[in-house]
Amino acid sequence: MTLGTLRTAAAALLLASGALQAQSPKTGQMTQEEFEAKLGYQTGTITLRGGMATIRLPESFRFIGPAGSKLLLTEGWGNPESAAEGVLGMLIPTSASPLDKEGWGIAITYDEDGYVADDEAAKMDYTKLMKQMKEGTAEENTERTKQGIETVNLVGWAEPPRYDAASHKMFWAKDLVFGSNTDHTLNYDIRILGRRGVLVLNAISSLEQLPAIKTAAPAVLAAVDFNEGHRYADNVKGTDKAATNGIVGLIAGA
Repeated sequence: MTLGTLRTAAAALLLASGALQAQSPKTGQMTQEEFEAKLGYQTGTITLRGGMATIRLPESFRFIGPAGSKLLLTEGWGNPESAAEGVLGMLIPTSASPLDKEGWGIAITYDEDGYVADDEAAKMDYTKLMKQMKEGTAEENTERTKQGIETVNLVGWAEPPRYDAASHKMFWAKDLVFGSNTDHTLNYDIRILGRRGVLVLNAISSLEQLPAIKTAAPAVLAAVDFNEGHRYADNVKGTDKAATNGIVGLIAGA
């Protein structure tokens, strides 16, 4: 499993914030059960960020808050503390422990960069966009090599972007390879557009888990919504801040 963020420049995929690879579970002297007990699993209805959004958890997922997310990301999966910055919580499948080989999770953050116009979504050329992203990644890998940092190879779409204009939700998945590793990493992203920004749901796992994530994605998309006053339709043009980037920027990470 690999954990990382996608808040990166369009021409520097996964490089501005750094791609993070999870290590084997690091639970210290605790047993797996003792470690998981500290995560603070929650079920039912979850309110995010003072009522901005609501998660109605399906039975297939549990929720852990910011503290539990930090514990899992850093001590459980071996990422630096920066990996947990801004994380509002995580969705953890009930089908497996996040510490098992089959385990994975969805980190939730919020980018309050303004209202994202979606008028370009229907006419986007995703093949062309992937080509541009690959070129940007190759250029940045040259710098990463000079600095002794592991390279990131963007193989292609594991799942091409799809946008639902009615719900203002979209998802896509990228196939990545880190350094000399022969294992492929899946970077699966969900974005929910709101009045003042975007909810970012970022699931990363091995490529072999794509079927499980694809199966779970509809339930996740349906479970998370902005509340009244924060919804996409609540935007007040001329008053609310408009985002600099559109749908392309969300996908590329600009």
